[in-house]
Amino acid sequence: MKFLDKFNLVLFSIIILVISLTICILSFGWLDLNLALNGISFLVTEDVATNIVLAVSIILILLSLKSIFFNSFSKEKMESKEGILLENDNGKLLVSKDTIESLTNAVVKSFESAENVMTKVDVDSESHVKIYITLFVYPDAVIKELSNKLQINVKDTIKKSLDLEVTEVNIRIKNISAKKEPNIKE
Repeated sequence: MKFLDKFNLVLFSIIILVISLTICILSFGWLDLNLALNGISFLVTEDVATNIVLAVSIILILLSLKSIFFNSFSKEKMESKEGILLENDNGKLLVSKDTIESLTNAVVKSFESAENVMTKVDVDSESHVKIYITLFVYPDAVIKELSNKLQINVKDTIKKSLDLEVTEVNIRIKNISAKKEPNIKE
């Protein structure tokens, strides 16, 4: 959250608090209504007070419009939906989720006991990468060993290729598929 967004949130929270307290105090009769009306009348009729109220009102209107229509979160969310933005002295690089998925699929397909892989990549606002792999395995696969090696290899490959830290590699074995029989020609 950027400074101006935080400032707007705090400012409008204080304004709502003051208005709510004023209404409560007037409702309980702790403040004379005529006194409150005289204060408002002073702010509206006196030249200096009117100018100050007008300036503050314009600033609050502009801050409101900025918060409503120009939300700074939308750009950050779009970047995290598309992938991860890497920056260095020479420029920027946007690594898409598709790139991470393709790299992960290549690693999984290098294992003989894995087949039919589906990959999903989640990137949160702090660029933490979580990978979800769903795959079919052959009957001769040692699933615990396979999943451990897959997790290590996927993390290492993405670190080596993209210099990204993968926080989680979650594997789901969907099914055991039949081993393909080689075609024998007679």
